[in-house]
Amino acid sequence: MGRKRVPGLRKRNGIWHIDKQVRGRRIFESTGESNLEKAEAHLARRIEERRQAAVYGLRPKRTFRQAATKYLDERHDSRWGYDQALYFKQLEPFIGDLPLESVHMGSLQSFIRSRREQGVKAKTINLALGVVRHLLNLAATEWIDESNLTWLQSPPKIKLLPVLDARSPYPLSWEEQTRLFKELPLHLARMALFKVNTGTREQEVCNLRWDWEVLVPELDTAVFIIPGRYVKNRDERLVVLNKVAASVIEEVRGEHAEFVFTFRGKQVERMNNTGWRKARKRAGLPQVRVHDLKHTFGRRLRAAGVSFEDRQDLLGHRSARITTHYSGAELQGLIRAANKVCAKNSGKTPALVLLKQRGSQAGSV
Repeated sequence: MGRKRVPGLRKRNGIWHIDKQVRGRRIFESTGESNLEKAEAHLARRIEERRQAAVYGLRPKRTFRQAATKYLDERHDSRWGYDQALYFKQLEPFIGDLPLESVHMGSLQSFIRSRREQGVKAKTINLALGVVRHLLNLAATEWIDESNLTWLQSPPKIKLLPVLDARSPYPLSWEEQTRLFKELPLHLARMALFKVNTGTREQEVCNLRWDWEVLVPELDTAVFIIPGRYVKNRDERLVVLNKVAASVIEEVRGEHAEFVFTFRGKQVERMNNTGWRKARKRAGLPQVRVHDLKHTFGRRLRAAGVSFEDRQDLLGHRSARITTHYSGAELQGLIRAANKVCAKNSGKTPALVLLKQRGSQAGSV
């Protein structure tokens, strides 16, 4: 006859879970173990952590992996959720098992060194370091456990790397734009054409929703207002549609109930994917990034003589103005400015003609 298991453990789907009252508070969590002895050891450790926290005020040992899981669970609907999960995946082999108090610039050096050896730029490495810094600050100031203790006593100083290797922007010429868009899959070509005519960021395009469309009947047009949580500077973002961007919107209208841009019925989470990278290689433009489409829009606005203030508004840059509240005349002026980059004295851009031809061949227009 087998021995009796320790009270407070239940097996679900092959994994032992804790459900036990300890010192008046409930522990309800997975042990992550399928082996009973290991699960009992996990439970014993959690009971001892509770005792030490209550008697001595000692914090339980929590790993960076546990903190990252909590961080992502709290931000699952954030526009940054996908990128943050990617950074944690990159960090996991280096600091995933470390206790929170052992995560600092010293323990991060192996991660930094590995990323540098892979040719990753300092700015990109800093994005991951910034997420680590934010997580540790939350653990030391906001995350309170059942013993009224923060997860971390004090946050270490996480210093960002000096950015000495940043790549200069690469605005596209009209000929380069046509070459690139010709190689892109149709759904990415539409997104790219919209982006290069609105100055929107990658995640603003990927998250664009029909609920954000605002009709402006007096001007016989529409705009999009992106909520601040999806915008880099956290301010609401007005997206003005020139005639090319408006045409792209009409091409995809009705394809999905929620998202403007989709692929096979699902949201496109990133433009910088395999399809984008293969297309730019075939076009002979391996140096072009998705963000360069925004730079292209800005450069064309400036070349067309659009004022600095209007360029700020069209590109969604933070300014002293409330950029989602405009009179009809002001909005008409922004639309007129945006239309200056549609084409060189012609009714349609080569890229728009190309998209319409491809859409017709695919039976989607």
